[in-house]
Amino acid sequence: MLKECLRMSWQNIKGNKMRTFLTTLGIIIGVTAIITLITTVEGATNEITSQFTALGAGKVNVSVSGTPLKRGLTEDDIQRISRIDNISGVDPSVSFKQHVASEGTLCEDVSIEGRSAAYFTDAGLIGKGRGLTEMDMDRYSHVCVIDTELNANLFPNEDPIGKELVISGISYRIVGMLSDENDNDVMRAMSLMTGGNSGGLAIIPYPSALRITGSNSVNSLTLYIQDTAFTDDTISDVEEVLNAAFNYRDNAWQIINLDSLLDTMNTMTGMMTTMLAGIASIALLVGGIGIMNMMLVSVSERTTEIGLRKALGAKPSLIQTQFLIESVMLSLMGGLIGIVLGIILSMLIAGWIGMTFTLSTGAIALAFTFSATVGILFGWAPARKASRLNPIDALRSM
Repeated sequence: MLKECLRMSWQNIKGNKMRTFLTTLGIIIGVTAIITLITTVEGATNEITSQFTALGAGKVNVSVSGTPLKRGLTEDDIQRISRIDNISGVDPSVSFKQHVASEGTLCEDVSIEGRSAAYFTDAGLIGKGRGLTEMDMDRYSHVCVIDTELNANLFPNEDPIGKELVISGISYRIVGMLSDENDNDVMRAMSLMTGGNSGGLAIIPYPSALRITGSNSVNSLTLYIQDTAFTDDTISDVEEVLNAAFNYRDNAWQIINLDSLLDTMNTMTGMMTTMLAGIASIALLVGGIGIMNMMLVSVSERTTEIGLRKALGAKPSLIQTQFLIESVMLSLMGGLIGIVLGIILSMLIAGWIGMTFTLSTGAIALAFTFSATVGILFGWAPARKASRLNPIDALRSM
């Protein structure tokens, strides 16, 4: 009997093609919107998260504003922090702008960054040559690493390794060049966003940078965490050192845990995805109302058929099942078409904005479940009405 109900439902749907299309249009639009919005938002979120993770996974930034008596962290403070368990490296940062000259060519507004050897532990950071080492720090070596932009400005179409740069009257030998794909530093990323770093970048040992600036303290540190599972405990230990260094003065320093920021961002994007899915689901409700309207019309048109079947012995439950199956079939047809259109539209949007397309199985499952639920909920009332028709009253309409 179930097979017969399916066959009769399909025949009725196929016999009213235009009405079926208009009825399922709301479901198609709703499912397409859900698939497209959720897939696009998740894809964009994954892209941002992966880049954000590359910028700050396993890193904790310390920003020091200091006090009137102590402007920043001294070398002793840095050494105490480096001895904390679970810290694999400490990277003090000293940044300033300076004119750079080489072989008679002057490049203005070059970003100079003082860094430690810990900064160059990332294997993909250096594209040519080598990074700065602990020996360079200890000996105050006059060596530097430049980026591709400064290389293009000073040594176009030349290998810069071994050449000399003059920074603040001091000659620095180029020992390495950053890779073209290097986007791993948060400060540089922020500088690019604000339009800075137009003249390129040169990285020198941070002790040399302190000498140039005439300072004996640093105001920015990047701490490399060995085991991120114990990040909170490590931050607590760092806070103790910082409090002792600045005599427990408020607002003397700030710790930025990028992992916590990432969790916050994931929470916000999750809320955004849920909100967009809720908005798109309104179209499904509109489609469900359309299905209910069509099924009510169908019950009115097929009153004679229902009365005849009841007179021949069909049970009310069987009549109700047939109309409910027809409603679910309509909803699932719209859902399947919407899923296909949603995937195609998501692929087009991903290609247009230049992000990697990732098929969201969760969005597909959600859309399919919604469409089936809409078919059941909005088909129940017409199906129940059909099952309760009095066969004598129905046959009188013949």
